[in-house]
Amino acid sequence: MASQPGATGSAGRSDGRHQTGTDAPEAADRILAIRNRINEIDDALIALWQERAELSKQVGAVRIASGGTRLVLSREREIVDRYRSELGADGTQLALLVLRAGRGPL
Repeated sequence: MASQPGATGSAGRSDGRHQTGTDAPEAADRILAIRNRINEIDDALIALWQERAELSKQVGAVRIASGGTRLVLSREREIVDRYRSELGADGTQLALLVLRAGRGPL
């Protein structure tokens, strides 16, 4: 396969710039720095997601062990409303995923 005009042959780069979508060194460096921060945030989100799911499971276990119901729909509605209020329409979907992670599918 022939090289396209303007191609930089960046496949051998080890600095990660070929993954930024730009050959401008300053822009590529800035993109990589931003992506590093995004990765840190993703790590925190994953850890918090796992912690929240475990805590939610504990709440459910205590509630069932004490004779309570498996779910408290008013609490779930409160969570969905909060996410929707803070994040808009996508917040609803996110809240439903968060709730499912903690209680499992209905």
